[in-house]
Amino acid sequence: MLGKGRLKEIADSVLRAAKGDQTEVVIQADADQLTRFAENTIHQNVAETNVSIRVRSVLGKKIGVAMGNDLSEEGLAKVVRNAESIAGFQQENPDFRSLPGPEPADTVDIFSESTAMCTPARRAEGVEAILRRSRENGLKAAGAFSTSTAESAVFNSLGVAAYQRGTSANLMTVVMSEDSSGYAAQAAKDVNELDPQEVGRIAVDKALRSRDPQPFDPGAYTVFLEEEAVATMVFFLGYLGLGALPMQEKRSFLTGRMGEKVTGENITIWDDGLDPEGFSLPFDFEGVPRQKVMLIENGIGKNVVYDSFTAGREEGKASTGHSLPAPNMLGPIPIHLHMAPGSASREEMIASIERGIWVTRFHYTNPVHPVKTILTGMTRDGTFLIENGEVTRPLKNFRFTQSILEAFANARMLSAETKLTKSGFGNIATFAPAAVIDGFRFTGVTEF
Repeated sequence: MLGKGRLKEIADSVLRAAKGDQTEVVIQADADQLTRFAENTIHQNVAETNVSIRVRSVLGKKIGVAMGNDLSEEGLAKVVRNAESIAGFQQENPDFRSLPGPEPADTVDIFSESTAMCTPARRAEGVEAILRRSRENGLKAAGAFSTSTAESAVFNSLGVAAYQRGTSANLMTVVMSEDSSGYAAQAAKDVNELDPQEVGRIAVDKALRSRDPQPFDPGAYTVFLEEEAVATMVFFLGYLGLGALPMQEKRSFLTGRMGEKVTGENITIWDDGLDPEGFSLPFDFEGVPRQKVMLIENGIGKNVVYDSFTAGREEGKASTGHSLPAPNMLGPIPIHLHMAPGSASREEMIASIERGIWVTRFHYTNPVHPVKTILTGMTRDGTFLIENGEVTRPLKNFRFTQSILEAFANARMLSAETKLTKSGFGNIATFAPAAVIDGFRFTGVTEF
């Protein structure tokens, strides 16, 4: 941990060296540890620390960005010169107004001393709980147990000075036999909240129950989607159309539909970067305080998120604190998503299905038609047939091709609890319930 004082010293050095009209400094200091295992054996333990400096230089309406990790005065000055040189070669951006000025931001406590001080031996102990259960059942486990400490800071020449520190812990495993696999994962800011025994139990149970999977015809079926599968759809919904840029470019699913019903009435989705239960960051990568934004409420499209650039393109709009690091071609996107729970237990959800398919998670998911929110991907690590409210047999995996909005329009039951899922890149957090969805489209089958 470098601390806010040291990060401010770094930023001050950059700002002193800057000659542009406006300058922004984004500093990310990370300490990441990872214990990786495969074939029921820990085979890698690594640790990495790094401090990245991202400088955005503004010359009139020309903008340049450069990065480095040399913290010497000479190294920092070089990053500034590179950013200013790049800006000098750019065309003017007529929509650029200014870097943001300072605003007071709330603080969120997402730092865990236990996570920051977690040792390789502690992670190995957690992994061994999974490996022991895997060995006892004649299976093979692979996965990773990671802990991270991060400091984020944004400073600019207009007076912005924002700082946050936080931790995260993530444990995931895939347990396999010759013809089956099971998956489980947990994420939290405090490593003490993870339960390796439970992660191992779930994954091993899935691997055992999914042995000898049977083929099943593709088609439209009622599905029980576990939380990870629902979280994937929620994330892509935000990525594809809940930011201001796709709205302004008329490629969002909310284009012309703001204020209209876009999903079922039981669907409410919002973004909240101030929730201490997630991997919160109370300001964005321009140093603007994050706002809680209601995106879809009771099925009605309500809002999209803004950064300073997209807000400047619309009269009367202000940034909601959702900028990504510059240079950014995606525009602002929500990265602290929540989907409201329902009231059903898992047992009630399964019992309600006369004939359907249990899906543990999605894999290799990609957009097909962004405006229609159509995704395609594969089921993975635990796919089962449900008949008359009972899980009857394992199935070979499917390819799905499905509109998210249509799926959420046909979601008839949501679980009473939500689960935090950590994205594979960065600390992008999504809270989502499990869901029973009618008419979910499977368009192909696999050989496994």
